[in-house]
Amino acid sequence: MVRGRLWRASDPSLGEAERQRLVDDLMDARRAVRDAKGDENAVREARQRVDATKRALGERGPVWWEDGAPDYNRHLAKNTPYAQWWASVSADNPD
Repeated sequence: MVRGRLWRASDPSLGEAERQRLVDDLMDARRAVRDAKGDENAVREARQRVDATKRALGERGPVWWEDGAPDYNRHLAKNTPYAQWWASVSADNPD
């Protein structure tokens, strides 16, 4: 959850070493985006690296779960079947 939005978690079938390698790659790619300001080609390449890594983590692209549940990634929780849960959780944590 980020500001009331649901965000997809990483694929839990990834091994810990692989997941950590991908997270490290993602952080490097995000730094490359930040550091490439003013160089449109470098920014584009760095953003492509971010996207590719997030897809490898399972945070974007095809869903990694197999139970047929819909993907509510980036939806406001209050507009999903998780609305009641979110209301109870956010009431406990008003941050």
